[in-house]
Amino acid sequence: MSIKQTLALAFLATVAVGGLAWVFLLPILSGERRMEKRRELLALDEPNTPRAARSVQRSRRDQIEQTLKEIEAKQKAAQRFSLPVRIEQAGLTWSKRQFYLIAAGLGVATFLLVMMSGVGLLSAIGLAFAASFGVPFWLLGYLKKRREKQFLNTFPDAVDVIVRGIKAGLPLLDSLKMIAAEGQEPLRTEFKKILETQTIGIPIGDACAKLYERMPLPEANFFGIVISIQQKAGGNLSEALGNLSKVLRDRKKMKAKIQAMSMEAKASAMIIGALPIAVMTLVYITSPSYIELLWTHPTGRLMMAACGVWMLMGCLVMRKMINFDF
Repeated sequence: MSIKQTLALAFLATVAVGGLAWVFLLPILSGERRMEKRRELLALDEPNTPRAARSVQRSRRDQIEQTLKEIEAKQKAAQRFSLPVRIEQAGLTWSKRQFYLIAAGLGVATFLLVMMSGVGLLSAIGLAFAASFGVPFWLLGYLKKRREKQFLNTFPDAVDVIVRGIKAGLPLLDSLKMIAAEGQEPLRTEFKKILETQTIGIPIGDACAKLYERMPLPEANFFGIVISIQQKAGGNLSEALGNLSKVLRDRKKMKAKIQAMSMEAKASAMIIGALPIAVMTLVYITSPSYIELLWTHPTGRLMMAACGVWMLMGCLVMRKMINFDF
């Protein structure tokens, strides 16, 4: 063993021994442990913070945390909506049978078009499967998000209308009828469904709580909870709804602020994602024979498939990084 290796081992051993001494011997020599024990004894002897009270507070905090976890688990389980409910959330009037027929029609049409283009049987089957199972459900998700956005844009104003109506002496039901008659879509349709549910004998609090099933948004859940609590426990409904309106507007402002702050990251992600396609297009325009090997040679096809997978993974990661849950 050389002198340099010996010195290096000696240095590492010295550092290790010094670290162990720092961790284990320093607290004993400095009296830190004795001070900690003395503080614990003093804390136990204090009359203002008895040990039993601290244990009760800890148990109550554990119970609250357990209850919140149970509520969160129930909400996640409730968000697994069936297909008819998802169609209703998207604002469509299709039945389950019509949805499956449209999906099958898209699959068959895609398969015939791809087979007529001469791409191949496996490619035709894959694209037909994506068209029949992917496109319809993507359309439901897109329409659902667009409808929720339209609902959130007008929902705080509707709550303000209810507050002004109650302060003017109108009953809650008449205020809801005003929104159902004069509100914008989809707000008008949702409040009509609340009134229809109430007319068949369901209490108004439960009818408003069902709004969350058709419009799975925290704002709709807040509204249903406020109405339900007021109907069961009483209280100043106009003040509660006024506070709710303020919360809704603050949430709307926060969403707009977050979206504005994340636009730079979204623009960067779009540029990075479009850069390989743009470079490939420019190379094909300038020298097509140079890049045609990517789809004419077997190795080139393999490289194209691998690059496509990596690009998809990168786009999904960037999408996860720049999207925020409110």
